[in-house]
Amino acid sequence: MRVLIVNTSECTGGAAVAANRLTEALNNHGVKAKMLVRDKQTDSITTASLPPSWRLRWNFLWERFVIWWKNGLRRKNLFAVSIANSGTDITRLPEFREADIIHLHWVNQGMLSLKGIRRILASGKPVVWTMHDMWPCTGICHHARECNGFHDACGQCWLLSFPKDKDLSHRVFLKKQQVYAEGRLHMVAVSHWLQQQVQQSALTRDIPSSVIPNTLSLQKFHIREKTKARRQLGLPTDRCIILFGAARIDDPIKGFPTLLKAIGHLLSNGFYKKEELHLAFFGKIKFPDAVLHHIPVEYTDLGWVNDSDTLSAIYSAADTTVCASLYETFGQTLIEAQACGCLPVSFGNSGQADIIRHRENGYLAQAYSVEDLAAGIHWAFTEGKEHISPETMRNEVVHKYAGDVVASQYIQLYEKLK
Repeated sequence: MRVLIVNTSECTGGAAVAANRLTEALNNHGVKAKMLVRDKQTDSITTASLPPSWRLRWNFLWERFVIWWKNGLRRKNLFAVSIANSGTDITRLPEFREADIIHLHWVNQGMLSLKGIRRILASGKPVVWTMHDMWPCTGICHHARECNGFHDACGQCWLLSFPKDKDLSHRVFLKKQQVYAEGRLHMVAVSHWLQQQVQQSALTRDIPSSVIPNTLSLQKFHIREKTKARRQLGLPTDRCIILFGAARIDDPIKGFPTLLKAIGHLLSNGFYKKEELHLAFFGKIKFPDAVLHHIPVEYTDLGWVNDSDTLSAIYSAADTTVCASLYETFGQTLIEAQACGCLPVSFGNSGQADIIRHRENGYLAQAYSVEDLAAGIHWAFTEGKEHISPETMRNEVVHKYAGDVVASQYIQLYEKLK
C-alpha cells in the first residue's frame, strides 16, 4: 500500500510534526508512506517537495492579498483565516499517481487550493483528511472559538471587518460544499472534541469521520533524571519549575498571559514565594518586549527547540507542563510531557480532555479560570507529584499513542477505504 501524506511544511508547526511522526510510524509498519510538502527542510528520502517555482511564493502572497482586499485593506486577522483560492495541482505529480491513498493534513497558505482539492477528490482515489484545526469544517476560520456559524452556512463572520450574511466566509463555505461532493472523503479528527465540530458542521456532518490521535515516537522521548536534566539546561535545582511550550509563545490562542495570571494568583494568595517558583518556556516569541516584562517570577527562555533529545530533558526537568490554550484540537505537548514523566495541567474544554483524566494523570481546570489553573499547578506540585509516578504516565502514553498503536488504526482505515 502506498500512502501520500500532504502537508504544507515538513517540520514547522504542530501539524507538520504530527504528519512527520505518522509517516515514520507507517513506514515502520509495512506501509510505503511518503510526505509531499511545499516547504522541505531536511534531506529525508521519505519527503518530497513541490517542484521549485515562483508560483509557490505567489500562491501564498495572492491568497493573503485577496483576504486583505476583501477585508477592507485591514491586516487584522490576516492569518486567522484562509480561503484556498490558490495552490498547486498535485494530481500531475508522480508521487500522486503512484499513491493508493491520499492523506491530507494541514494544506493551507498556498499549498492546495479548493480547485486543487476538487481535482484530488475527482481522481477517484480514496482521500483521508486528518484535521489539525477547524478549517476543513468551517468557511474560512482555523478556530471558530465561540462562533457556531459553521453549523449552518457561515456568514456574519466575526473575523471580518465588515461581516454580513453573504460575506467572504459564506461564499467560501458554499465553494467547499461543492468541492466535498466530488469524491470519497473520510475525515479524521485527532480528538473527540474535534469530531463533534465535524458532526455539527453543515459542511462535514454527512462525511464519514473517525477519531485517531496523533502519535509519538517513544524511542525519542524518555524520562531523564530530574536534577541532571536541570543542570544540563541551566535551570535551578531547588525550585518548583513550571513549563510552557508552543510554536509561538505569544500566539493569543495559546493563553500565555493566563498562565502568568495563574502564577500571580499563587504568589498573591500566599501559596508560594517568588523565590520558590521558576518558569521555563520554549518556542518563538514575535513580540518579546510585550511578553517578558509581565512574568512575575524568574524565568528561563529556552528558545526554539526542535530535537526530541533536548525536549526530553526539558520535560524531565519540569514539575508540571501547563497548557493554557483557549482550546486545542489535541495537545501534543501534553503527551510529550507525560512520556517524560511530567504532570500536565490544562483547561479541559477541548481536545486536551482526551489526554488528561482529571487528577489521575494530570489536572483539567475549568475553562479559562485563572484560579482553577493555579489550583492545578499547586496540585501538580503537591498531591499529584506524591501519588502519580512518572512511569505510570509514560506507560499510558505507550498504550495509547505509540507508533504501532496509531499506525494500525490508520492502516485499518486505509484498508476499509481501498
